[in-house]
Formats: sequence, structure tokens, C-alpha cells
Amino acid sequence: MAIRDEFPLLAAAEFDEVVTHSYVRDVALPSGRRLALVTLDNGRDHTRPSTLGPATLFELGDVLEAQRARGAAGEIDAIAVTGKPYFLAAGVDLSNVADIPDRATAGELPRLGHRVLGLLHEAPVPTFVLINGLALGGGLEIGLHADYRTISSAAPAVALPEVFLGLIPGWGGATILPNLIGIERALKVVVENPLKQNRMLKPAEALELGIADAMFGPATFLESSLRWADEVLGGRKVERPNQPGAIERTVKWPIAVKVARDMLQQKIGTVPAAPYRALDLLELARKNDRAAGFAAEDEAITDLAVGDQFVASIYAFNLVQKRAKRPAGAPDKELAKPVRKVGIIGAGLMASQFALLFVRRLQVPVVITDLDQGRVDAALEGIRGEIDALAAKGRVSSDEQQRLKALISGTVDKADFADCDWVIEAVFEELGVKQQVFAEVEPHLSETAVLATNTSGLSIEAMGSVLAHPERLVGFHFFNPVAVMPLIEVVQTPATDDATLATAMRVAKDLKKSAVITRDTPGFVVNRILAKLLGEAMHAVEQGTSFEDVVEAQRAFGFPMDPFVLLDLVGLKVGAHVLDTHHGAFPDRFFESHALHELAEAGVLLDKDAKGTAKGIDKRARKIVAKHTPKGAVPLSVDELRLRIEDGLADEIKRMLDDGVVAAPEDIDLCMILGAGWPFQMGGITPYLDRVGASERVFGGTFHSPRIEGAKA
Repeated sequence: MAIRDEFPLLAAAEFDEVVTHSYVRDVALPSGRRLALVTLDNGRDHTRPSTLGPATLFELGDVLEAQRARGAAGEIDAIAVTGKPYFLAAGVDLSNVADIPDRATAGELPRLGHRVLGLLHEAPVPTFVLINGLALGGGLEIGLHADYRTISSAAPAVALPEVFLGLIPGWGGATILPNLIGIERALKVVVENPLKQNRMLKPAEALELGIADAMFGPATFLESSLRWADEVLGGRKVERPNQPGAIERTVKWPIAVKVARDMLQQKIGTVPAAPYRALDLLELARKNDRAAGFAAEDEAITDLAVGDQFVASIYAFNLVQKRAKRPAGAPDKELAKPVRKVGIIGAGLMASQFALLFVRRLQVPVVITDLDQGRVDAALEGIRGEIDALAAKGRVSSDEQQRLKALISGTVDKADFADCDWVIEAVFEELGVKQQVFAEVEPHLSETAVLATNTSGLSIEAMGSVLAHPERLVGFHFFNPVAVMPLIEVVQTPATDDATLATAMRVAKDLKKSAVITRDTPGFVVNRILAKLLGEAMHAVEQGTSFEDVVEAQRAFGFPMDPFVLLDLVGLKVGAHVLDTHHGAFPDRFFESHALHELAEAGVLLDKDAKGTAKGIDKRARKIVAKHTPKGAVPLSVDELRLRIEDGLADEIKRMLDDGVVAAPEDIDLCMILGAGWPFQMGGITPYLDRVGASERVFGGTFHSPRIEGAKA
């Protein structure tokens, strides 16, 4: 019976699947042994990774069954699986999962994965997976089911990203991996990395963890892997020092899972379902019972795949993977001007971060300037020290290290900016200061140079009022830390021309950032929404609501940190400035906070331990806030405050869309996901406001059609 016949619901379902075929050829190894090599290939060019939908798995299963029969008959000595150039497989076809019609059909998908990939385990001959390229999710799980794995040193990434998408590694990953590399390393791969903006592993890391048994260079990867496989078949011993022993299983394992669970509750709360289901599976894996583990994976993936959070995650995933790559309102990219040299005004921390990012990504000369040579020299020393640190970690080669350091220079003479094509300021957040530095540098620039400001919310049009050519000024708002945060808000004024805007979009892409075009308005997108959240938080505590109740009221949104931790992170003075700016622009909707100003002057808010971890609110901060509570103030309950915030957000976002701040609700969602850490499983802030009824309560409608669903609070 064909494997397809074992899964009738999936076989009958109609999916728009690009099938990845399984091509087989026999390879004669140096010893004379014969190996059946299965190559996964979807027939597309090298920009389209292979994925694993139902039809793909049916074909792979039939091919593996045939090779197992050949192995049992003595026709071959081993089975190996690899991929087309640059890819093993990028995991399950997510569009298919999102289109599964019902729970019964959804339940067949994890069982199909276990059935097919499990054919590599306990086969009549040894099995190998040769990870020649990208291996994500189910692609990596193919390898985990095999007896041995090699990896190319040029593979771009290896990961189990399912938790990031509201799922769990459901084709054996949560059960097999901890029994291969130990619980602490598995926790990192399965839970910690996905929650760190979906961090991937490099090949050397996969080798060190024990996911791969050997690593070879790309030029001879297949030949070297086959030679190594032949040696293993001939008796070569494969060491796996990270496999857990009895002490780890009985003592360390439960402790590690408990610590991870406590850490999750502290960092992300209890709204996201997938991380906790993953922990349950990793805890169960301690028994090293594949049948029990796979059954639990089947149940977990079925529950999650038909749940609201996965639907929300797919909406967010599509925003990041599709909309971010085709920004709304972007002019013809052919209008972009070449950027052959970058100038940075300022030599502080932010300017230094800019310099390092620009020189690494653009590989062009970067010159920085400031008021005196001492500041410039200190910044240059720091930037070059960061480059040296990257080299010490193996992230840049010694040749690149020297080249990058040579591309960085400094000056106090703005005439040295004459040949810069792109000039960005990183000076004090005050309109007059920014106007002054732009007015000083503009006369030295060529007519084609673009001027960019990193302001977080000041009027860019007002900055341009002092320029002879305001059409070449654009907002280019990074988020901190610059190297990590993926969003740039590209802000156009009424004067910004298409060539300037196109250049900004090209630079953002070359910096490997996602750009969203916004109109010039206070706070743009992210800071305007965060100002609403932080302003409501400060107003609530000033009205007598406890800090703890404010944190609880905002917990439903699933942000990675509570509003007071966020205030502490951005800086109390910066937070006070942001609230003042928005209160000045929209006094009827944004609160000013006198208490926050006093907290900023005193430098107190959070009570922290010796390591700097927040333990709660400082007693001095409570006393300062209490002084600002008016007589007769009525504290809000958690539910009252949550509803107030939800309705305030729905109102503000509707106004932003009506005013054309961005093109569509999806752009608001993209900004919040990439710039503020809005969780994937929440699906975007506008679908959330639709789900909880805030949109209907505020303006009698919704931001999206009913088909956009997502996580329940």
C-alpha cells in the first residue's frame, strides 16, 4: 500500500503545492560499497527553497520505502538524502498548513511527517543526511531521523523555528534533538533561539552542538561527505560527547526545563501557547521513548495548527516575508542614486553604531564628524575596537577586518563631506540642533547627495525649512540596538522627491533592514503607538492604579517587556520627551506626565538586583508618583484599564490611517512587529484590536475582513 493511502484526508485535500521531488541515483563509494543518494529538488531556480508539503512527503516516503527494500535485499549498503544546490529543505510548506480545512486533516500532517522521516530510522542499512544548504524546521528534522549527518560550512542557516511561528517541532525534533545534544542545548535551539527574533545557527555552531557529525567545505562537500560515509560504513567511530547520560536525565534535565519555564513566564508571560507546549515535549523527551514523544508531538501540532495563534502567526509571517519585501508606496527602484561614500554627523554611541553598520553592509568609505577631534578620535577607536571584536569571534575574516578599519575615517572639517552621497545625522534630539548641522553641511555637498535624519519624531519638514534643497531630505529612523532591530521607518515630507525616497529604500535594503514608508507626523508609527501605551501607563499610576495592575492590564498584548521596563530601557528622560512631544501635538489624546519628569530627574523607577535585573518598582518611585495623585482620583481595575488602552489604540490607529501616515493597517502591524517586538502569535496589533472588539466599539467597523483572525488574549 502506498503511503498516500494511509492518510486519506491529506491525499484528498487540494493544496497549491510546489512539489519537491525525490530523485534517486546509486553512487559507488571508494571502497566499492553502493549508496542510494536521494536528492530533494523542487525544480525551481536557486532562489526558491525546497519545501515539504503533503505531495512531497508522499513521494519521499515511497522512494525511501523502495530504498529500504533494496537495502534489505543487499542491493545497496547505505541510504543518503541531500538537497539541490544551496538548500536541503526550508521545512513544511506553511501555506498548506494554513489552508488545512479541519482538525482531522490537520492531525494527519504530523503523523505523515513522522511516518515518512521515520523511514530513515532503523532502516536495514545505515542512513545519512548531507546538509548541503539551508535546513529549517522539517528540513532539519529529516537529518535528525538519520543515523549520521554532515553539513556544509557554507550552509546559510540551520534552525528549528517553529515556536517563532506559533507551532512546535512536530516531526520528531522536540523528541530526538534533546536525546542527541542534551537538554540545555536543545532548549536553546527549540525555544530560546526562536524567541530571539528567530535566531538561526551557523554550520560551525550546529557541529559544535552535535547536530552534525562532520563539516566539509562547499567546493567538495558532496564528495567529502560520501567519502566520510564510506569510512563510517567501514567502521569509523563517530563521537557524540553531548548525548545525555544518566545523571543528566535524572538530575539536570528536570531542573533545566523548570528554569526555562520560569524564565519564559518572566519574559513573555503566559499568553503564547507554543513555547510552553515545546517545553512539555522537551520534558517528556527525557524518557527517550520515540513512540510516546511522537504521539505527544502529533497532539501538540494538531492543537496549535488549528488554533488562533498559528493563524495570527501566519498573518505576521506573511507581512515580514512578503509585504516587507515590497514596501507600499516605494518609488521605482531605478531612481535610486548610487551610494559610494557615507557621511555621519555626530560621534556618539548612536553615530558609532551607524558607522559600523554602514561600513559592514555597504563596504564603502564612511567618514564621521563632531565638534572636536577628541570626540572623533574616541569614536574611531571604539568602532575599530568593535571590528576587532567581530574578528576575534570569527564573524569577519582578518582581511575583511583590515579593510573595514581602513574604510573608517574622521574629521572636524565638514568640507571633507564633499564627495559623500549619503549623509545622516545622529546628534541631540532637538530641532534647532539638527537644523544647524544640516545648514552647516549642505553647502559642502554635491547636488545629488541625500540628507537623512535619524529623528524619532521631530518634524522633518521643519528641519528641511533651513535647506536650499529640502527635496533631498528624508527621515531614516533606526531602532536601538541598531545592529539588531530589523525596522527602519523611512519618512517622507511633502518636499521629498522620488529619487531621494528611492535611494533611502535601497540603502535600507542594502543594510539588510526592512523599511516602511511613513508620512512626516509626530512619532511616525512605532513611537506614536508606544507613546499611547506608555502615556496610559503613567496616567494610570498617577491616578492611583497600582504599578502591578498596570503591568497586568498590558500583559494581554504579549509584549516582550512591561511598560515600566520599557521606560527604563529607553531612558526616563527620553520617555518624558516622547510623551511631551505627543501631548504637544495631540493634547486631547496624549497625556503629559509630571511624575515621569520627576522620576527622570531623580533617576529612579525600577528596583534592580546586583545583575541589573528588575525585581519590581523602586519604593522611591512609588513615593514620587503618589505625590502627583490628585485628591478624589479613582484607580482603574485591570479590565477597565485594558479596555481603555485597547480603545485608545484603536482610535489612534484609525486616525493614523485616515491621515495617511502609512498606506494600510498591514504597515502598522509590520512596524510594531519589527520595531516594537509585537509577538508573532498575536498576529499584528490591528487584527488584535478587531478580535477583542475595540475596533467595533470605537469606530463601528474593523481594520480587516473577518478572515483575518488570530490569538485570543
